[in-house]
Amino acid sequence: MKDEEHILEVNNISKKLKGFELQQVSFSLKRGYIMGFIGPNGAGKSTTIRCMMGLAHIDSGQIKLFNTDSHTNMKALKQRIGFVYDQNVFFEDLTVEKNRQIISMFYDEWDDKIFYDYIHKFGVPLSTPVKSLSKGTAMKFALAVALSHNAELIIMDEPTSGLDPIFRKELLDVLQEVIQDANKAIFFSTHNISDLEHVADYITFIYDGKIQFCKETESILDHYVTVKGPKSLMELVEAHRPLAIKSSSLGFEAFMEKEQLALLNTSPDFKIERPALEDIMYYLVKSKNDKGA
Repeated sequence: MKDEEHILEVNNISKKLKGFELQQVSFSLKRGYIMGFIGPNGAGKSTTIRCMMGLAHIDSGQIKLFNTDSHTNMKALKQRIGFVYDQNVFFEDLTVEKNRQIISMFYDEWDDKIFYDYIHKFGVPLSTPVKSLSKGTAMKFALAVALSHNAELIIMDEPTSGLDPIFRKELLDVLQEVIQDANKAIFFSTHNISDLEHVADYITFIYDGKIQFCKETESILDHYVTVKGPKSLMELVEAHRPLAIKSSSLGFEAFMEKEQLALLNTSPDFKIERPALEDIMYYLVKSKNDKGA
């Protein structure tokens, strides 16, 4: 296995839906890394994942999984993918144990020991029908399934939705354990952006069906700054055309690229901070909405 092998490649895919369109979407993920996939509601995250999993046909472009065109033999490729979807895809009237018996037959490398270890760790009741599980517990079951057949690529669509903060942290710990195997990779779409800041190596940001960037997490966090200060200095900052700015009775807060600071004669009254990933997405979306993008 090559260290730099791309396990997932999305090349210029387009997909038209009613009132929405994915436009020339491209990004790639190498083995041994976690990629966070972020964007506001309706940006195209779930549509992109459905295309990746062969659940929706693309109009143009190419998706490669394990260096193989996904159209070639999706059934065989799915053997190597652990998929955690944001909707229930199991047999709702059957118990967790009955679901295991059926699902395990579809995977060549299913491992009951791994499954039961995760079920026990996550506290999922085996004798309960899936339809009676809480949303959080159902997601834990889905995650146990995804991790129980030696999948090389884990694809997750909103896996932390409905989970309590304690299990969200436990999930992130599990993902970091999984990625210790350099042969694996994780693609993680979520609204809980703070979850990604400490575990994702790369962030791909989609907005209005178009990829805005796909970069290393640390480089994104290091690229932007927020500048806070009294309202008397707001015009000075506005003259340097920050990406976004907002004011209150107490002062202002501007969001800008770090390189813009070199052009700004910083006053001792300015407070310059490194924004969190969640703040970066908020301000980028706000700036695009303000511009009517």
